[in-house]
Formats: sequence, structure tokens, C-alpha cells
Amino acid sequence: MTRDPRFDVLFEPVKLGPVTAPNRFYQVPHCTGMGYSLPRSLARMREIKAEGGWGVVNTEYCSIHPSSDDMSYPFASLWDDEDISNMALMSEGVHRHGSLAGVELWYGGHTANYHSRETALDGDSRPAVYGPWQSQRMDLDDMRKVRAWHKAAALRARAANFDIVYVYAGHKYMLSDLLDPATNNRRDAYGGVWQNRSRLFREILADTKDAIGGRCAIAVRIEVSDDDGGGKEERSELLSMIAAEVDLFDVTVSDYSREMGASRFVKEASLEADVAHIRALTGKPVVTVGRFTSPETMLSQVRRGIVDLIGAARPSIADPFLPEKIREGRFEDIRECIGCNICYAYDSLGAPIRCTQNPTMGEEWRRGWHPEKVNIARNAEPVLIIGAGPAGLEAAVTLGKRGVPVMLAEAAREPGGRVSLESNLPGLSEWARVRDWRVEQIKKLPNVEVYLSSPMSSADVSETGVRHVLVATGSHWRDDGRGTSQTLPVGSFNDQRTFSVDAILRGERPKGDIVVYDDENYYMAATLAELFARDGQRVTYVTTKAIAASFCAHTQEQPGIQRLLLQLGVNIVANTKVSGLGPGCAILECMYSGASREVACSALVPVTSREPDDALWLALKPARLETLVRIGDCKAPGIIAQAVYDGHKAAREFGVEQSDIVVRRERVTV
Repeated sequence: MTRDPRFDVLFEPVKLGPVTAPNRFYQVPHCTGMGYSLPRSLARMREIKAEGGWGVVNTEYCSIHPSSDDMSYPFASLWDDEDISNMALMSEGVHRHGSLAGVELWYGGHTANYHSRETALDGDSRPAVYGPWQSQRMDLDDMRKVRAWHKAAALRARAANFDIVYVYAGHKYMLSDLLDPATNNRRDAYGGVWQNRSRLFREILADTKDAIGGRCAIAVRIEVSDDDGGGKEERSELLSMIAAEVDLFDVTVSDYSREMGASRFVKEASLEADVAHIRALTGKPVVTVGRFTSPETMLSQVRRGIVDLIGAARPSIADPFLPEKIREGRFEDIRECIGCNICYAYDSLGAPIRCTQNPTMGEEWRRGWHPEKVNIARNAEPVLIIGAGPAGLEAAVTLGKRGVPVMLAEAAREPGGRVSLESNLPGLSEWARVRDWRVEQIKKLPNVEVYLSSPMSSADVSETGVRHVLVATGSHWRDDGRGTSQTLPVGSFNDQRTFSVDAILRGERPKGDIVVYDDENYYMAATLAELFARDGQRVTYVTTKAIAASFCAHTQEQPGIQRLLLQLGVNIVANTKVSGLGPGCAILECMYSGASREVACSALVPVTSREPDDALWLALKPARLETLVRIGDCKAPGIIAQAVYDGHKAAREFGVEQSDIVVRRERVTV
């Protein structure tokens, strides 16, 4: 039973063929940046989600054969029996907390194969996504091989004690491409009408059901229509046809930027209209995602029969204990996902995922961090934290939970630092959750005192008498042109037409012909260009990269950003730097040829790099305090996730001997 009986329905068991999920909270398969190379890190991260109340916890995509090799993206694998023990680490950890463990078997087709050098098989000989080579067109013998590989992997999954095994026919991988008439050009029994295009998928589904269906639930992950959004009726006929073979339908849409869209473009429960018909159509349990963070939204989805299970990837990353907090009625303690997609970015960079809201994500095994538990500090002397931005707030919360008396001094009239300013920009309102959750936690900690409108000098620090100081004074945006492409200041930027990013965030609004210069290439410059365009100004967005906000390609935001800027009439100038200001103009220089030209400019906003505000830290060094640590942007300007992590790490390590700090590595030894 829950503290609020309205939510009891979310904790009802759900039968999935031969197994039963203990509740309706379902962590769908999601990437981790760990894969087969970091099995202990992966297992511990998934286990903590089960501890936090997720009734089903799935792997990421799990390759069935070396010809489906997605390096450098980290993935799981069940290529042979040696993989079983690694995968069993996860299922065992999940089972320790009474949850079900699922595995998503995967064959990538033309999209994969970089390390093994095995030839990738697909319905046609198609160009690879990231290289000048192609897949091998399958003949009937090849299809029999793929079926055998999938069946063998399913048997290994059963041996590794997984409870749910997926047949994966989505996200533009091989089976998805065969289903779609836009990508299936075959003229044999596996092409043409949908009954033929679905043949291999249905054969693999039947093979899997026959092999392990008596012990494991069979799940299907599939889009509800074809790649272009058409074919919904045909896809519905297919789903109805296979329903008898399937224990769970994990349904989504073909547009990945919608399925896991950033909060600036896609809001909670955005797939409802697309998937609402599947439950009645199939008569089987249904799960889908929607960046569900609100308990009320989850309750509504179940009560109205949209889904049987609440699917989540990012919300389970931001708060592994979300189900438990709902059960206990601690709604204000839920660490809500902000939809920044920094988790996805790091997986796409081949690194373990991290989270802006949850600094322990990815550190569960390596550092032994738990998202809800911290050790009580042996040293309970007071700590002064200077700066209540993301790093300072996180440090205050973590130290407070460790039992340390904390004084948190903030120069501004409100906490939040850069988060408070940036969340006022178009599309970024949900980012305020980084501030709001921490402020709410601090209210519950009687040992944490907050002093707003309290700028601190070294003399002020001395007057407090504290011996332990964390400096979290942040950074400010440079307006002299120094960035990734120019290491020296641009003299002509020292002009009244130049507006710093900080001035814009404080509310200044230039008029006329505005040049936004992006040499940082994340979200800020493009967001400011959007802001000015919506204000009716003429905007030229100049980027040193080939596309707008190039790093946002890793967060699934880039296409949406570029499309939006074009729709707003922003003039995008790529592969170009702003080399100076002239009379009434900005001087642009091609990054490759060096050719220069001029564009009208009544205001220049350089978004290039930031200067750490570490003057107070430097001034305090002669004081020989027992603890003097700079954290967050004050130490090294970066993304908000890094600032939160840095504050958390400093608080975890306060009063701990260096020799007692554990950082474990997973590596192959010979």
C-alpha cells in the first residue's frame, strides 16, 4: 500500500506471460555508455534502480553476433557463452530486490559493425551510417543464420537468468528496416506487402517463443507506424497478428527525436496520441515512454488504459528511487529529469552516462556512491560554502545530509546561480528543477543555513571564524572573442556594440542587426539567437562549426535547433569565425580559406568561452584554512552536470582521508 491510496494502482503486479512484474514501474532498455566493457559498473547501476522500486529493469541493446558491432558506442553482448556470466551480474543484482530483469536482443544491420570487421547483414546492401562501406544483402541462407544467432542469444539470455527477452524491431535497425516499405526493396518473399516485409521478424519471434517462452516473457519493441509516419493501419494489422506470440508490447514512434526529445522541444507524455490504441488492439500489456516525472501523469496513463506499465529511461536515471518516493508519498523528494539529454550525449561519446540531476549516475560501482545514502561525516566542524549555484547547492545538500553544519552564502537575492538565469531562456524552463529540488531539500536540513544577498570578501570569511570553505563563485562569459578557435583576445571586440552573454541573461536586449558568434557550440548561442529573433530583431548566427549548436547533435537537439532558427528567419553562417568589428559591420572569416566578408552589425554577442571567477579563492589561499576547495565553474567552467557532480564530490570527500577515497577501475589484465 502507498501513503496516498490513489497511487496504489501503480504498485499492482502485472502478469507478463510466464513471469509477473511486481509493480507498474518499468525501466525500458536504455544505453549506458558502459556495455560489455564495464559489466560491474553496469550491474551495480541497474541494481540500484531495482532497489529504488523499478519493478522491471532492462539492459541496453544487446548484440547477438559479432557482425552487429556498434563500437565506439558501448553495447551489451551475448555473442557466446563467455558473455553469460557478465550479463548474469546484472540479472542477479536486479533479482536481489525482487524485480524482473530484461534484455533487448539486437541486430543492427547496416547501422553497425566497426570493431569485429565481420560483414553486417541487412535486407539490402545499404550504406553504413558512419562510413564509406555497405552491408551485405541477405539471401535465404543468411536469414537462416540470423535466426540461429538470435535463438542462440535468447538461450544464453535464459541461462543468464533474464526474465524478459526482447525481439527488437525498432529504431532503424535491421528488422525495422525490413518492416518499412521505404527501406525494404526486396522482390522475394521478404519484400513487397507487409505480410512479406514482416516475415523475418515473425520467424524470429516464433523461434524465440519456442526456445524460451515457457520460462521468459517475450517482449517486442516496435514503432506503431512506418518511418515516414504512414502505414499505421498495416502496422496495426501486424501487431494484432503477432499478439498471441507476445507477452509485452513496448511501443514507440519512428522519430527518435520525439521518443527521447529534449524538454525544449518535447514535453511529458508526448507519445500518448500515437500509442493509445495498442492496448485495445492487442489485448496484451503495453509499455511506452514519455519522460514521465509527474506521479499524477503516471496515474492518469494507467487509469485511462493508455499503458499497463510506466516506461522510463531518463526519469529512472535522474531518480532511481522515483517509485519508492511515490510509494512513500515523498513527492517533493522526486529528483525530476530536466530533459537536457546529457545522459544520451555521453553514451554517444562512448563514455559512461551521467546526469545533471543525479551526480551519482555512473559512479555506483566505481566510487561506491548511492543516490539516497551518504556516510555521516566524522568531521562535523562547520563549512562555509560561498555561492548558491548548482555546485554550491549540491554541496550544501550533501554535506547537510552528512550531518555537517553548513553556512551557504549567496551574493544574489535568490539561489540558483546560472541555473536561475538560463532557465528563463526559451525552452529551458524545466532546467530550473536543478535549483528547485536542492532548495527544497535544504529546507528539510536544520543544519544548513542560507544567507542570500550576502557577497563575501576574504575579510568576511575571516570574520566567520570557519576553517573549512568551499568556493563556488561560478564564472562569467568572456566578451573578447577567446574560444575554441581563437586563443587570443580580438581587440576590436572591445566596443560598445559588444554585449556579453551575462548582460543578456541579466535582461539587456540589443536591437537591430544582431550577430551572435558561436565558438562554444553548445546550446547558449543558438538559444540567444532564438531569443533575439522572437523579439523581432534581424539575427545572423555565425558558427565555427558546420552546423548550428554542433554539440547538441549528441543530445538529440541539433536538428530541432537548426530547424527552429531557420523558421524564425535567422541567417546561419557556418564554418566561419568573427575576426573583428568594423564600422557598422562584423568581419567574418572562413575557417578553411581565410576569405573575409562583412555583415551588418549593430550588436555583437560573442558566445565563446568563460572566465572562472576564482579571485576570492586566490585571496583566501594565504589564510591557510584547513579546507579551501573551489568547485564547479569557479574551478573549470563547464556544463551544469559537471558543476553538480563537482559539488557532490567535494561534499562526499569532506573530512575523508585521501587514502580512504575509493575509485575502482574495470580493465582487462594480462
